[in-house]
Amino acid sequence: MTSISASGLARFNALEESAALAELHEACASTAWARQLLAARPFATTEDLYAASDAAMAELTAADLAQAMAGHPPIGRPKPGDPTSSREQAGMAGASEELKAEMLELNLAYQEKFGHVFLICATGRTGEQMREAALERIGNSPEQEREIVRTELGKINRIRLTRLVEQDA
Repeated sequence: MTSISASGLARFNALEESAALAELHEACASTAWARQLLAARPFATTEDLYAASDAAMAELTAADLAQAMAGHPPIGRPKPGDPTSSREQAGMAGASEELKAEMLELNLAYQEKFGHVFLICATGRTGEQMREAALERIGNSPEQEREIVRTELGKINRIRLTRLVEQDA
């Protein structure tokens, strides 16, 4: 663990409950997930934080997962003025107009089938990789997809928690 994350973790541990809750909601829109992490503070290490996040993610109900997914914009359409979704979806930024149009169609078809946004940990993925994942996953059952989404959310939460504890002040 670096000294930056150690001091960032100490900063997070010391936050007032409402401020900590706000920071956790920036990482994940699920109230149940955020409250479970809040209750587990203070964390001795970042690994303890990640383990608590994974445990909370595993316990989310379908409604909790829906709440978490509602905080994510569709792939290829990051929230305007939101540096987090823009950074995470950087692989789509340089995509061709054809690929962007194809992702829009896939997003709509996926949302029609499953009732929620296509969610994938987009960090480090190209637009083509995201398209291939959407094409593959659209054939899943709702139950399969719910568990894939849970896994993808867990990956996203870890990345966002890492950024949260790297903040030094």
